[in-house]
Amino acid sequence: RIQPAKLARGLARAVRDLGVEIFERTPVTEIAPGRARTPYGTVRADYVIRATEGFTAEFRQYHRAWLPMNSSMIVTEPLGELWDEIGWEGCELLGDMAHYYMYAQRTADGRIAFGGRGKPYLYGSRVDDRGRTHSWTIEALWELLTGMFPAVRASRVAHAWSGVLGVPRDWCATVHVDHATGVGWAGGYTGHGVTTTNLAGRTLRDLILRRDTELASLPWVGRRVRGWEVEPLRWIGVHAMYDLYRRADARERAGLGRTSVLARVADSITGR
Repeated sequence: RIQPAKLARGLARAVRDLGVEIFERTPVTEIAPGRARTPYGTVRADYVIRATEGFTAEFRQYHRAWLPMNSSMIVTEPLGELWDEIGWEGCELLGDMAHYYMYAQRTADGRIAFGGRGKPYLYGSRVDDRGRTHSWTIEALWELLTGMFPAVRASRVAHAWSGVLGVPRDWCATVHVDHATGVGWAGGYTGHGVTTTNLAGRTLRDLILRRDTELASLPWVGRRVRGWEVEPLRWIGVHAMYDLYRRADARERAGLGRTSVLARVADSITGR
């Protein structure tokens, strides 16, 4: 139950206290050995780490490395006395085993934050960085939420937002440092980055410093993954995959098999 914005601000404060300079609102337009180019000048360093996650596709040379997948969330109003009927007395994190899965938590101020996949992918790996959430996505998440907790229908959606996550072709994160060029990367967390980025950062540290540690020998270090297909195959594949997962969930809810064959077909498309 980590609040990611508070975590990011806390980390920024901690590294600034150590003397690290952070330059926000400075887009990087090119990454190359020994340098990162920005509209305001070129930063040079022995090591340049690409940690751009869902925005990686905006770099031409990495356009097919990680696919920017959209994820959306809604949060209710504070639910007050409704909690007596809901019965979620603890602060357990919730998820389901559906193929088109959801995730939820009870917030510190008594709301339910509820997330899932909305419009999963935009053609050409385009990224909407304004956090807009389509109305039908909000409605779909609301129906799923109130189906699980009918008492919530007495409330309403207070906020909705979306963001992008980086998805490699095999859906597995990687960490790598090339000492010959000084270029490294970490990412492809497929939505699990709040905790995994911490592990990746410590692993990058050991790799850059050439430390022979347990972290530096983890299986994700130096792992090579093939790129995503060219368009329109990429767009067709992603949307076909999620359509199959939705249909598989519906069939399984109706009792038509434990794991629908449609889900197995979708798994073969994803490469899982």
